Amino acid sequence: MITSPVRAERRLSPLRLYAAALDGRPTTMITEAGEERGLPVDIWAGAAGDADRMLLTRCAGPTLDLGCGPGRLAQALQGTGAPVLGVDLSPSAVRAAVGRGVVALCRDLFAPLPAEGRWQTILLADGNIGIGGDAVRLLARCRALLAPGGRILLDLAEPGTGYVRRRVRLAAVGRFSGWFPWCWVDHRALAALADWCGLRLVDHWTASDRRQAELIAVRP
Repeated sequence: MITSPVRAERRLSPLRLYAAALDGRPTTMITEAGEERGLPVDIWAGAAGDADRMLLTRCAGPTLDLGCGPGRLAQALQGTGAPVLGVDLSPSAVRAAVGRGVVALCRDLFAPLPAEGRWQTILLADGNIGIGGDAVRLLARCRALLAPGGRILLDLAEPGTGYVRRRVRLAAVGRFSGWFPWCWVDHRALAALADWCGLRLVDHWTASDRRQAELIAVRP
């Protein structure tokens, strides 16, 4: 008996599905274990809220918004007169940010960036500690971008999460991306990871439903 070959699932670029999410299509992140987390793109593309302001009020000096998305935080910070640069790998996100008047670059944050070693503040909001799936590598990169005594402000996972690394993919309207690495970190794990990267956890707090923290670059 002749059988038809099973057609392989077509996997799209994560950036393509993220662009679809920015266009308003409901999109979820799915882990290898089958856990699903909706992408709150409506929040990312909206105006800065109360929890955002808890991060923004701690920004000082030139600020680098890594994974800036559509530019919500960079726009709010820029409105105060503070110098800020957004960086995102998604062309769609950068176009949206620039459309809001944000100064933003479409670039991998691990590639060369302007003013390396001179930024006073780095934002890793909206779970962007997960970028690349390796928090140690990301924190070390941020440390290299910071000026002495600079700070990192970020959102974290809920207490008890620890440090979790997974492969994930995006799903929207029956379409799936390929797998890519991501991670989640709570404040206790962050304190340990920071020590390895020339950073120190100086504060953590809860704002609305978000857990947030501040790290500072330890002087040599």
